[in-house]
Amino acid sequence: MDINDILKEAKEQMSKSFDFSKAQIEKIRTGGASATLVDGIEVIAYGTNTPLNQVAGISTPDARTIMIQPYDTTLLSSIEKAIQLADLGFNPQNDGNVLRIPVPPLTEERRLEYVKVCKNYAEEGRIAIRNSRRSAIESLRAAEKESEISEDQQKDGETGAQELTDKYIGMIDSVFAIKEKELIGKD
Repeated sequence: MDINDILKEAKEQMSKSFDFSKAQIEKIRTGGASATLVDGIEVIAYGTNTPLNQVAGISTPDARTIMIQPYDTTLLSSIEKAIQLADLGFNPQNDGNVLRIPVPPLTEERRLEYVKVCKNYAEEGRIAIRNSRRSAIESLRAAEKESEISEDQQKDGETGAQELTDKYIGMIDSVFAIKEKELIGKD
């Protein structure tokens, strides 16, 4: 295995870690209604767990309401139950055809709680990225020990792994800073 293969693998792992952390952070609500707030909810439809967005249209008619219109109205009660079980603090209103979910404004306490959750997701992402760096450096050292690469190539590879680490950690920090600003309006 040469230096490029090792760094390519590290980059792929870091990219996956970043994408996962970013998705986790972006799921946290910032106050307004958004279809992403109900992403990930699974509904029991026709005997199997099915993502909500595959059994219903999801829209936000205004800044404080999420509207869920099932493609099959017989699934309305299953969708309502799934939303309540998701424990998002929502109280769906069923009118027989659609579900309306009023999205209450976040309290200051809840905003700070969400910042902590985001901070934890960001830290988990940083740790995963550092683990990818460590794995790459171990592979480089093993390759140098087996005389597959020179000592200079090993050092260059370690520098490359550190640069990738800095890049992806910076990207996570940026996503976190944006979400933190959305949550508490901090500059």
